[in-house]
Amino acid sequence: VQLQASGGGLVQPGGSLRLSCAATRYDLRDVAIAWFRQAPGKEREGVACISSMDGIARYRDSVKGRLTISRDNAGGPVWLQMNSLNPEDTAVYYCAARRFARPSFCTIDSGDYRNWGQGTQVTVSS
Repeated sequence: VQLQASGGGLVQPGGSLRLSCAATRYDLRDVAIAWFRQAPGKEREGVACISSMDGIARYRDSVKGRLTISRDNAGGPVWLQMNSLNPEDTAVYYCAARRFARPSFCTIDSGDYRNWGQGTQVTVSS
């Protein structure tokens, strides 16, 4: 599956953005999707994931309550709604997909994913 991440941009602290992870001619309900980010000089870290079945979501502790992952019930994009953004959220954001053996399962461990989209830059600055 070829993934395309979009929706990044420049936003002021406290602002919001919604990222989208889409695929062409592929039903994303068949896979778990995770969002990762990588800031300059730092390792890539997972921020959220959503399972293929039931839409069970998991989040990195530092983003709980501010980021929400959701999926289109018709098999379209997976979104990452980001609220109350702060400069520490500045990074390139990537989405990744994998069909896990357990359809109600997902992880935010980058080593568990095999299909990656290109990144989208998010910059939080005044």
